[in-house]
Amino acid sequence: MPSTTGATTGSETRKRQQPASAEAPPKSARVPTMPSDVVRVIYRKYDGSAHRDYPARRLAEDDLGTWLGVTSGTESVYHGRPSIERIPFALLVPHDAWWTGMFNPRPRTSEVYCDITTPARWRGDTVHLIDLDLDVVRRRDSGLVELRDEDEFADHRLRFGYPDEVVTHAEAAAEWLYDALGDGTEPFATAFKKWLALVT
Repeated sequence: MPSTTGATTGSETRKRQQPASAEAPPKSARVPTMPSDVVRVIYRKYDGSAHRDYPARRLAEDDLGTWLGVTSGTESVYHGRPSIERIPFALLVPHDAWWTGMFNPRPRTSEVYCDITTPARWRGDTVHLIDLDLDVVRRRDSGLVELRDEDEFADHRLRFGYPDEVVTHAEAAAEWLYDALGDGTEPFATAFKKWLALVT
């Protein structure tokens, strides 16, 4: 995950409605509530330690997942420390996938930054994710796609005891994203731009 200043880290990089009834509903019937416009996004590491925590605005939901927007000046927590998001971004939380997608405007040098994570768990208006270290990034100016933090993944795999199933899913998601960010697959080509425009 890129820092709030726009810099990225990583010591190892590989390039590349039902009809209405005429009868009144029973007294026990509950009227469904609409979801809140504000979502809390919580990323933790596999050992439970804090990684990122911030509020986001719910923009839309489509076949791909839930689109969220974070504006400049949003207060957040990064690695357990208070921080401020200096650059706005749109975030896609897929319905059932081992990644999240962060879409950035200038001046951030990464146009698309995908974190490999466990599938999202929603609890009301809070979404919980476990960050699995690997990141797949597309650089804005060159279009270069990078797979980052393979060394951290290898270290945490041993230290935290990632199950084989987790490793398999994480590596498969990274490989898929590595291709998808470079071959015109949506939403990574142009579809994200309408959501990003709502927060910039």
